Amino acid sequence: MSAANTILSAVPASPSSGIRALARFGFAAKGVVYLLMGLLALLAATGQHGGQTADKKQAVQTLQGVPGGPVLLGLVALGLVGYIIWRFTQALIDTEGKGHDAKGLGRRLGYAGSGLLYASVAWFAAQLAFKGSASSGGNGQQTLTAKVLGWPGGEWIIMAVGLAIIGGGVYQIYRAYSGSFHKHVNASSLPPNQQNIVYRTGQIGYTARGIVMGIIGYFFVQAGRNSRAEAVGTTDEAFDLLASMGPAVLGIVALGLMAYGFYMLVQARYPVLRI
Repeated sequence: MSAANTILSAVPASPSSGIRALARFGFAAKGVVYLLMGLLALLAATGQHGGQTADKKQAVQTLQGVPGGPVLLGLVALGLVGYIIWRFTQALIDTEGKGHDAKGLGRRLGYAGSGLLYASVAWFAAQLAFKGSASSGGNGQQTLTAKVLGWPGGEWIIMAVGLAIIGGGVYQIYRAYSGSFHKHVNASSLPPNQQNIVYRTGQIGYTARGIVMGIIGYFFVQAGRNSRAEAVGTTDEAFDLLASMGPAVLGIVALGLMAYGFYMLVQARYPVLRI
């Protein structure tokens, strides 16, 4: 095959195939981020050198210290942009068939929100890749929370946000044990001896993710109850709370997040994309 034909074969044949490629790249990048977060927390739980509890940005930043770090960071940034595009595609085109009623629109808005959550991480990784440094922007959640707490009824708004996040965490655990999470992976393409392993890995991963979300939601509820923005925390603080319960607790959840990252890599390889 000539070089020209090789290049042409890599060009998406249609907009749909291009979006599919971006989605798969996005799942892979998201998987890498969760693998890094889980690995760092696991090292911290076992007292290993280099271990730390880290949020998504801090986890991504560790790639700076490995060979080819800028390239890896650029790939993660590009992949997360692909994930954002895929989530907005789900929301706007309604690839999941959620409809136009209030419930359906709420779910579709959730897809867009899920994508936007990774926008700051993608920008952070891109800055590290091209400039070698980046500002994490401080704790933006605490700054925003402080502003909302200054509004009339702000405490109730923050508590409502916390309850919604807790609800999201419970939903992740429900998805884990109902098996609904697995509909996004083309399991029939997996070797038969790997299908159950991948399924169980996904269950563990979604459960761990639900636990961390529940803790983050708890932080918001406490911030609202006490009118104290400093009580809000991210994944990093959630890990710290788990660590206070003992290294075994932190280690188990860390392994769970690594399982979620692995499952995202499997989803990147064998996705079900309705477009």
